[in-house]
Amino acid sequence: MNEQHHLNVIENTNRKQRVAEDQLAFGKEFTDHMFVMDYSTEKGWHHPRITPYEPITLDPAAMIFHYGQTVFEGLKAYRTEDDRILLFRPEKNFQRMNRSSERLSIPLLDEKLVLTYLEELLRIEKEWVPKTAGYSLYIRPFIIATEPNLSLAPSNTYQFYIILSPVGSYYREGIHPVKIFVEEEFTRAVRGGTGMAKTAGNYSAAYIAQQRATDKGYSQVLWLDGVEKKYIEEVGSMNVFFKIGEEVVTPLLNGSILEGITRLSIIELLKDWNVPVVERRVSIEEIFQAHKEGIVEEVFGTGTAAVVSPVGELTWNDEQMIINNGHTGKLSKKLYETLTAIQTGKQQDPYGWTVEIKE
Repeated sequence: MNEQHHLNVIENTNRKQRVAEDQLAFGKEFTDHMFVMDYSTEKGWHHPRITPYEPITLDPAAMIFHYGQTVFEGLKAYRTEDDRILLFRPEKNFQRMNRSSERLSIPLLDEKLVLTYLEELLRIEKEWVPKTAGYSLYIRPFIIATEPNLSLAPSNTYQFYIILSPVGSYYREGIHPVKIFVEEEFTRAVRGGTGMAKTAGNYSAAYIAQQRATDKGYSQVLWLDGVEKKYIEEVGSMNVFFKIGEEVVTPLLNGSILEGITRLSIIELLKDWNVPVVERRVSIEEIFQAHKEGIVEEVFGTGTAAVVSPVGELTWNDEQMIINNGHTGKLSKKLYETLTAIQTGKQQDPYGWTVEIKE
């Protein structure tokens, strides 16, 4: 490893008082250390370091504040019953981060090298990985444009961070179906835009629709395509699947849909189980008609936070579609239990998806 890629570690001697695990909320608590690396056009990515977790100091003209040039990722570290620490397909997260960076004109990372830095950060912070079943250590890598410049052009300097947050179980009382409102006014993303990238603006632009849905008593919104307002794209910030008869259908990746790692894993599991699974365009009208015919058996969202989130009700044009009598379906439950068992080491991983953090 050359000098500019040598990892420096600055130990935090002022350790935090930890919150009891049963009191953990999502994304509120952070560990003692973080990872930082710099980029300049002259040096490329350089000066990787693990430092005490602390505020970031930036010039008010830093381009992240003005033009939103940023990307991020989300993954988790899990503690097994025999006290090992596992990551789930982390290489896929860094591959996706580079795809997001390419879309946002941010310089690409060395995916394998960055994964070794993450592993070292986790070795240092291993005591922060919760021991309670269903809990985990959330990992948030992100890149921000740091050049102080108001010119409308990509930044010449960046910083890459990884911060860690112990989090509670997404389902406090077990997996349960949610109510979803089909959004027809606002658009999450369009093909050719930034929908396939994990970038900040995609999420804040969704707040208004989410708030309206919440005010109406719904947990999430179902996003339709931005051109025809006809084809289903995502549910909240998750990918979405429909079990129609014997077949499972999920929207085709089209440039505006985020390519989820959980989505990919579920498609691969279904194929391995010989469950017919198809990626194609699927309209809300098709789902409505299939529901009238009584063949929509299950609907579920997929993502890092919830893994599998069953949908018990869809509302479109003031028409309510009750899915599986509002209960979690057998396939949704099996997928959730299988994936979480692999992630936490309770079940053998025949796919080579998990990465163990070794001393």
